[in-house]
Amino acid sequence: MKITLLEPLGIPEEVLARYQSCLEKRGHQFTAYGEKTTDPAELIRRTGESEIVILANNPYPAEVVEAAPNLKMLDVAFTGIDHVALDACKRKGVMLCNAAGYSTQCVAELAIGLTIACLRNMPDCETAVRTGGVGGALRGREIGGCTVGIVGTGAIGTMTARLFQAFGAKVIAYSRTVRPEVEEMGISYVSLETLMAQSDIVSLHLPSNPQTKGMISRAMLQKMKPTAILINVARGAVVDNTALAEALNQEKIAGAGIDVFDMEPPLPETYPLLRAKHTVLTPHVAFATEESMLRRAEIVFRNVEAYLDGCPENVCPL
Repeated sequence: MKITLLEPLGIPEEVLARYQSCLEKRGHQFTAYGEKTTDPAELIRRTGESEIVILANNPYPAEVVEAAPNLKMLDVAFTGIDHVALDACKRKGVMLCNAAGYSTQCVAELAIGLTIACLRNMPDCETAVRTGGVGGALRGREIGGCTVGIVGTGAIGTMTARLFQAFGAKVIAYSRTVRPEVEEMGISYVSLETLMAQSDIVSLHLPSNPQTKGMISRAMLQKMKPTAILINVARGAVVDNTALAEALNQEKIAGAGIDVFDMEPPLPETYPLLRAKHTVLTPHVAFATEESMLRRAEIVFRNVEAYLDGCPENVCPL
């Protein structure tokens, strides 16, 4: 089969070469591109006659899927698949596999990091040091003793809950699916409205889909305590970010740590959160560590091998 990697996976060249060698020894043709592109015409050209295409978070629109005559399997080196034209894949009978699980640890850790950065005023503290200031007015707050609301209790949300518990926080949760293993951790499921009202820290761990888009609405943000902070390492579209910026600027909530936005960085200068008070912003890097990139590549190429062996893994329902 012809197998094409459309964009870099963030792994050393020697690691990619090892995976390539394994596929070529089985008689398959493997091509890898070293730069990302969002141009549909170029994506069509790169896809060409490929039966298997590997991509990460690069958009793969319907026109590209429709123009791929031999495409049988899309191997997404990412947890979320909302950047792929799912309806087109379903129409053409293209199997879609993802790399769920590769980033559980690192995303959960960044949720904690953003929380600490917000509670301890890290950006202002750094500015004070670099400009000859002092920290007398920069008194922070602790996670221990806080109530943390976890929105979405999949693997990442559950791992994040465990880390918050290790700091001594009380954790409550909201999810459409109640998981007994989460309840066994001493975590109570509550309504989203109750969670937003009771939490000192709200941490989002939802996929992006029609049901979750805009779930953290202006009305939901208004239920938060004025001392509470919002952490989003999930998907930008689950939050009304304009309403969030307004809540921050009007000091209706105390802060926000945001890694994901309505679009991929770089963000336009007019993006509302760029000028919002009490924010810590990171450029969609929660998934990206040296360890996670190696885990991701292992899952992605195992997906290919499993598909070639007739026993596909990590298949996403369409």
